[in-house]
Amino acid sequence: MPVETQAVSQDRTTTAPDAPKAGRGATTLRGIGLIAALAALVLVGLLSVWVGTRGIPFTATWSVLWDPDGSETSIIIHDYRIPRTLLGLLVGMALGLSGALMQALTRNPLADPGLLGISLGASAGVVMAIAFFGVGSVLGYVWFAFLGAALASVVVHLLGSSGRKLATPDRLVVAGAAVTAVLYAFNSAVLLLNPRAFDQFRFWTVGSLSGRYMDVVWVVLPFIAVGLLIALGLSPSLNALALGDQMGRALGLNVGRTRALGAVAVMLLCGAATAAAGPIGFVGLAVPHVARFVVGPDQRWVLAYSMLLAPILLIGADVLGRVLGAPGEVQVGIITAFLGAPLFIALCRRRKLVML
Repeated sequence: MPVETQAVSQDRTTTAPDAPKAGRGATTLRGIGLIAALAALVLVGLLSVWVGTRGIPFTATWSVLWDPDGSETSIIIHDYRIPRTLLGLLVGMALGLSGALMQALTRNPLADPGLLGISLGASAGVVMAIAFFGVGSVLGYVWFAFLGAALASVVVHLLGSSGRKLATPDRLVVAGAAVTAVLYAFNSAVLLLNPRAFDQFRFWTVGSLSGRYMDVVWVVLPFIAVGLLIALGLSPSLNALALGDQMGRALGLNVGRTRALGAVAVMLLCGAATAAAGPIGFVGLAVPHVARFVVGPDQRWVLAYSMLLAPILLIGADVLGRVLGAPGEVQVGIITAFLGAPLFIALCRRRKLVML
C-alpha cells in the first residue's frame, strides 16, 4: 500500500469515530443547559410566589403553597401570586417562541412579534372594546385583543400573498408595516377623541401581569398550548427554510404550508400573550438571540431554549418590579424594556445578527 494511501487510511480510522463523539458531546451540553434553564425557571417561579409588595416569610409561603388554609396569607398566595406567576410563565413562553419563530420565518434577525401587526391588532381590539363597547375588565379585554390580533394576522398574510405570488418574507414585512401604520393611526384617532378610553387604555398598554387572575390564565391557555405545539412541530422544517426557499423546496419542504402554519402559531402565541398582559417589548426580540448565542443556529434548540429563557426574563422582571417599586410596583413592560434593550445592544456589539 502506498505511503499516502496508508496515511489517509490511518487518518480516517482515527478521526471518523471522533465526529459522532463531538456531536454527542455538543448535544449533551445543550441538554444540560436546557435542564439548568428549567431549574432556573422553577427558582424564579418560587421567587415570584414568595416576593411581593407585602412581605411574607418564606416558611409561611411554603406552608400555605401546598396546604391552603383560608388565611389572608393563603389568599394572597393562591388568588394573586400563583395566577400571576402562571400567567408570566405562559406569556413568556408565548413571546419567546413567537419571536424565534418570526425570525426564522422571515429570516430577519430584527423581527419580533409586533412586526406583522399582531401587537397593534390586539391594541386596536382593546381600544374598540373600551371606546365602543364599554368593556372595563381584563377578562373582557382578552377576547377583543385576541380577535384584533387574529384579524391583523389574516390581513397581513392576505396582503403578503396577494395575486399569484407566495407570501415571501419581504412581502410579509412590508404588509405588516403597512397594517401597523394603519392600526396605529386608528388607535391614536379613537383615543384622542375619547379621553375616557385613553385613561383606561394606558393602564393596559404599558404591559403588566398584575390584576390578572386564574380566569385569564384559563382563557389564554388553550391558544398558547396549540401555538406551542405547532411551533415545536415546525422546528425541523425551519432549519431547511433557513437555507432559502429554493433550497428548502429541493429538500422536499412545502414552503407555503410551513409559512402558513408558522403564521398561525405566531398569531395564537403573540395574540394570546398580548391580549392577557398587554404589549411587552424586547422579550420576543432579544431572547432568541440569546438562545442562538448559546446553542447555535439549530432551530430545534433555539425554540426549546427560547421557550424557557423568555419566561425566566419575564417573571424575573416582574419580581424586580415589585422590589424596586415597593410598596407599589413598576410594571413588567417597563422593566423588560430596561433589561432587554441593553442586552440586545450587547449582543449586537458582540456578534453579527445573522440567522446562520
